[in-house]
Amino acid sequence: MSSAVYTQSGFNLGLLKFLQASPTPFHATRNLAECFLAAGFEQLNEADSWQLVPGKRYLVTRNDSSIIAFIYGRSDLLDSGIRMLGAHTDSPCLKVKPRAELNRRGYFQLGVEVYGGALLAPWYDRDLSMAGRVTYRDESGQMASALVDFKRPVAIVPSLAIHLDRDANNNRSINAQKDIVPLILQLPTEDSVLPDFRSLLHAELQASQPQLPVSQVLDYEISLYDTQPPALVGLEQDFIASARLDNLLSCYVGMQALLEADDQVSSLLICTDHEEVGSASCCGAKGPMLEQFLMRLLPETESRIRVIERSMMISADNAHGVHPNFMDKHDENHGPLLNRGPVIKVNANQRYATTSETSAFFRLLCETADVPVQAFVARTDMGCGSTIGPVVASEVGVKTIDVGCPTFAMHSIRELAGVQDAWNLYRAVVVYFCYAKPPMALLSSR
Repeated sequence: MSSAVYTQSGFNLGLLKFLQASPTPFHATRNLAECFLAAGFEQLNEADSWQLVPGKRYLVTRNDSSIIAFIYGRSDLLDSGIRMLGAHTDSPCLKVKPRAELNRRGYFQLGVEVYGGALLAPWYDRDLSMAGRVTYRDESGQMASALVDFKRPVAIVPSLAIHLDRDANNNRSINAQKDIVPLILQLPTEDSVLPDFRSLLHAELQASQPQLPVSQVLDYEISLYDTQPPALVGLEQDFIASARLDNLLSCYVGMQALLEADDQVSSLLICTDHEEVGSASCCGAKGPMLEQFLMRLLPETESRIRVIERSMMISADNAHGVHPNFMDKHDENHGPLLNRGPVIKVNANQRYATTSETSAFFRLLCETADVPVQAFVARTDMGCGSTIGPVVASEVGVKTIDVGCPTFAMHSIRELAGVQDAWNLYRAVVVYFCYAKPPMALLSSR
């Protein structure tokens, strides 16, 4: 089994850099792909014919926002199965509308949609930038796409002063249509003609990537994000504060662990888009991306079913840590603590895909890696979120467990995790990817 080559400090610094460089799912997927390519993975094109060879490493992307990285182990798949880990690349945010330009008393504002279940209040009074994918016509008339990131603060959503909203601290609601409209420019006069937002994107592409032959911006998928960089916080730097910890933390853990895996057994990482809005897309977990990959790897149906039966999926997505100011929001026996190890997530109504068998196997992994482990169950009188776990389990039929690092302020513009937890999850996943036997081999045959 390969041993970890990172220290916890180096691992976390790499995580901070990855978070900072990945303001959108498109950027996260590009950064993941670049790391795998640098490590010798071969990029596949879904439109081409594939000839996959045992002992080699591959990656494939879809929609520029989802990725599968795969080590094709030398061991027979019917003997070893596939060790899979899944995460998601998207996070709740504000997305710019197609006709976004608004002139309000001479202020140029952008119409936005709320993507996912975002906490809206933390978006006020933040130095915001914009990033995403732009599709354009080039100078030869062909269509192409490129990623853009303004990086600098270009937008803000100012709060209404307390003097004009005396109940702001007591019972304030936020109207997503009219209360969180970002401000990006003051016009010379109230009657000034608004700049076309596409022209602003064109100018930014020309300035940041002058080599691109952009003739006309046709359309875009642009999100706003907080420019405050990720940081280690606390008197003893016990915590990681950052946007998009849910769920780029798990993507980073999966990438680093897969880079540690050898080529004796088959291991797979899938990071998909659109989890925060239900995963129902061509590149989401409810779409066919993973199933189609497995069909191309194993075209014969019976063999594929047999391999899936000997495989396992770890669905890695952040868990709710027990908040010291709101402890009554947790079941008294299931309040995970930050820096106390990864969390096994359980739900009787299948909001999580964990079973007693997959949970037991993960506990053995953590024991082997000398990693503490915790459990989360939502209060019975409260609703429970979900993950890609139940989606993959039902779509592919693979045994699945839901785990994650405990987190505060999930779905806020800035979340909080413990410095030890991503590291400990990584250590457990390294053992998982290098485990010599099929994940379910410890179970007695029935």
